[in-house]
Amino acid sequence: MSNQEFKPIKEGKVREVYDNGDSLIIVATDRISAFDVILKNKITDKGAILTQMSKFWFDYTKDIVPNHMLSTDVKDMPEFFRKPEFDGNSMECRKLEMLPIECIVRGYITGSGWKSYQENGTVCGIRLPEGLKESDKLPEPIYTPSTKAELGLHDENISYEESVKVLEKIYGAEKGAEYAAKIKEYTIALYKKCAEYALSKGIIIADTKFEFGLDENGNVVLGDEMLTPDSSRFWPLEGYEAGKSQPSFDKQFVRDWLKANPDNEGLLPEEIVTKTVDKYKEAFELLTGKKFTR
Repeated sequence: MSNQEFKPIKEGKVREVYDNGDSLIIVATDRISAFDVILKNKITDKGAILTQMSKFWFDYTKDIVPNHMLSTDVKDMPEFFRKPEFDGNSMECRKLEMLPIECIVRGYITGSGWKSYQENGTVCGIRLPEGLKESDKLPEPIYTPSTKAELGLHDENISYEESVKVLEKIYGAEKGAEYAAKIKEYTIALYKKCAEYALSKGIIIADTKFEFGLDENGNVVLGDEMLTPDSSRFWPLEGYEAGKSQPSFDKQFVRDWLKANPDNEGLLPEEIVTKTVDKYKEAFELLTGKKFTR
């Protein structure tokens, strides 16, 4: 077993998952996707920054809900992963049976939520107070789950009641309802604790998504990644003002450049890559209070 070759069992847009027997090894690559397209550039260190950021949040919230992280140290992993390309951007995780619900929580009104509110005063079927402006903070965070679509299709927003039905279909009435209630409760609790912390460090977490699974005893465990700029909307607190869209801490430069250069063939100029890496690093360093190192 010592020097066995590993092949990813699953490749997402930016992550690769390897089967390590009774655990998984999730590798965050330096690929970047925008508007559902994987670009040709690599964003240096992006995978490592996101992995270290997830690690920070997993450690910070383990009093609320257990999570799947076992280790981010390649010395704890098979020999195959003890190479520079895996060092810092790999996380060994417990295997979970993932629940097919994306747990989205919104603390501010923006994006598709803002569009829907302008049309009919609701976000994902939840009625909100009148007179909100774009990027306003909501009176209370709202939980707007969605179902995971196959790669290339858009996830579908569902109501809380529908999330109960989805889980009841798989786990029966009692368990389904219990899991639906638990993941909603955890999602709001995680968001509140982390958004408050982030705000004290100069970052607004406007919205984010979590994914949960079950361990071998049927306990709900937090999986996937956590509160990275890829799974959340981070805004700088400095200069925040409701009534307009906010600059973001992740792919803003990339998206803006792609929009301005429609004939780009998926290749970014070096300067945009550098600016993007710097943004990811800045978010990491503000949140953790540590310099980023691999």
